[in-house]
Amino acid sequence: MSTIRMTVAALAAVAVAAAGCTAQAPQADQSAGSAGSARSADAAGSTIADEHGLAGLDARQMIERLDATPVAQRSTDLIASVQPDELVLTSGDRTQSVPMPNEEFYLAVAPYDSRTHECYFHSLTTCLGELRNEQVQVTVTDRATGATVVDDDVTTFDNGFVGIWLPRGLDGEITVEHDGRRATAPISTSNPDDLTCLTSLRLA
Repeated sequence: MSTIRMTVAALAAVAVAAAGCTAQAPQADQSAGSAGSARSADAAGSTIADEHGLAGLDARQMIERLDATPVAQRSTDLIASVQPDELVLTSGDRTQSVPMPNEEFYLAVAPYDSRTHECYFHSLTTCLGELRNEQVQVTVTDRATGATVVDDDVTTFDNGFVGIWLPRGLDGEITVEHDGRRATAPISTSNPDDLTCLTSLRLA
């Protein structure tokens, strides 16, 4: 039976409601639930995933669908918080924890020109970046070996973010370029409290 992360989800929901994203890492235990499939805190009836058209999807599929959903079409009663080891869905006073992939880490990146917000754990339904539907160049390198992990031209989602799947255990550096300007920052996918939402990349 899955373990329901009520404390973490509640902290995430409060932070998202106040600021649009989770601004800092919760201090509660963040280890992923043991179940291979998503379950709701409400033991009876449908799950949160069922109610929001996500039934049968794993965490990766849910994340990719929600992050790519146009802002105007996003649910107003669903909070989906991407944490290193689990995706936490919250609706009202119910939560549902979905295990993240064992070998992959999801990092949401919102480069900006003049306006940003603090963020730590990415909220798939409420976080908004400045550069919406813009083409950017994303490069990720392994700082230990110098190897290139990601080198792609991508278009930001309607929420202004780029979603990147990275290998776990990476101590890396990310560079984003847009219209001749760039920004670089260190990133990590090694720890259970690593951020999943990067909003400090100011283009210059």
